[in-house]
Amino acid sequence: MTALAFPFPVLVCDTGGTNVRFALVAQPGAALGGIVHLITDDYPGLPEAIEAAAPKLGARPRSMIACGAGPVAGRHLKLTNAPWVMRGPETARRAGLAQGLLLNDFEAQALSLPAIQPEWTREIGPPFDGRGPQVILGPGTGLGIAALVEAEGRFTPVSSEACHIDFGPVTDEEFKLWPYLERAHGRITSESVLNGAGLARVHRARMMALGRPDPHLGPPEVTAGALADPKGEVADSVRLYWRIMARFAGDMAVTFVATGGVTLSGGVLPRIVDFLDDAAFRAGFQAKAPVDALARRIPSRLIVRADAVLAGMAAIATSPDRYGIDYSSRAWV
Repeated sequence: MTALAFPFPVLVCDTGGTNVRFALVAQPGAALGGIVHLITDDYPGLPEAIEAAAPKLGARPRSMIACGAGPVAGRHLKLTNAPWVMRGPETARRAGLAQGLLLNDFEAQALSLPAIQPEWTREIGPPFDGRGPQVILGPGTGLGIAALVEAEGRFTPVSSEACHIDFGPVTDEEFKLWPYLERAHGRITSESVLNGAGLARVHRARMMALGRPDPHLGPPEVTAGALADPKGEVADSVRLYWRIMARFAGDMAVTFVATGGVTLSGGVLPRIVDFLDDAAFRAGFQAKAPVDALARRIPSRLIVRADAVLAGMAAIATSPDRYGIDYSSRAWV
């Protein structure tokens, strides 16, 4: 199918279990308008949230691209951590839209990679050039992972459920704390260790491995405690979390042979970037014998701009034919 057109102004939307963010793009290639931030639970669904955001957007949208943290089934998306079911055709009808598209949140993150500007990121290691398959991953409520490949000038996302693989210790320090790690669904997985809750799980397990009592801290308290005392025990746990993240990112790099690079995203990592040690990160990322030479060639970076995925969806609206999306089964109209 020939790629469809998204009439401008285009509304782009990033929806999660807690927050929903909107921005209007006035014309092809234009910068994002101001971000309108709403709370997901304040509205029964996407059409009502659009109506609440509309007065702040400056103009009525004619089409929309939205992503959400949940599985997509054609023109519908059920949020995993909120009761919303996002129904594309119904949203188009109620909001008066000529066209629309729904994407999974990390599908959208992957499709956004070609639009990422260098100033939106912090490079970790070799220079990033995006030539070859790419991986994007990031912790939030879950642990999102996706890849992006390019063929004949079109970008196609590759989804992954690697967040649910079993995950084990490697270093002596990790072996000591692993028996104390809280399990999720009876298992220790990459997601249970590396999602937002995993930050607190790592700190709890590390303290108990040292013979200390359970600190009973949630992820926000762990982050706040580390920032308040950068030389304290909480900060040391955050540094360990970064090292575990590094080796998992390296695992994904070699899994997808991601010679175009690995990008870290999500809401958790930018908050703890002060505890990122580039040399320690690359050491864990590259320790992949017998393919360590491959891992050393793969660049890595962290997105530090919160609205990067919205800019990426705006790029899809501008040039939809550059993206390998099955518009025939997913377009709302």
